[in-house]
Amino acid sequence: MDVLYSYRNYLIFLFVSLAVSIGLQMVLPFPYGLAAALAIFIILPLFIRRRYMSRVKGYGGDSGGGGFFGINREGGTGVKYVCLTCSHRFKGAMCPRCGSKMKRADF
Repeated sequence: MDVLYSYRNYLIFLFVSLAVSIGLQMVLPFPYGLAAALAIFIILPLFIRRRYMSRVKGYGGDSGGGGFFGINREGGTGVKYVCLTCSHRFKGAMCPRCGSKMKRADF
């Protein structure tokens, strides 16, 4: 349901920006009206995307996270591993507890 709501809001913003850009093209002379319409169609989706990403805390900023793999739970950078033998969480090539090299990544 949230995706449908987001899609509906996006369409509303799109048609509002279309109406505003057509209105600007009627009021302003040719090169300025076209530039204003292009600016609206470029800036508005960026604004909507930034607002949405800040709402889901994935854009960085004050959320302290984001990026390709999402927000790190420990706040550190890098990949943590979990040993498949003893289930110990560690960083590095082999488990410091049991010495096994069998591991899986834990983001």
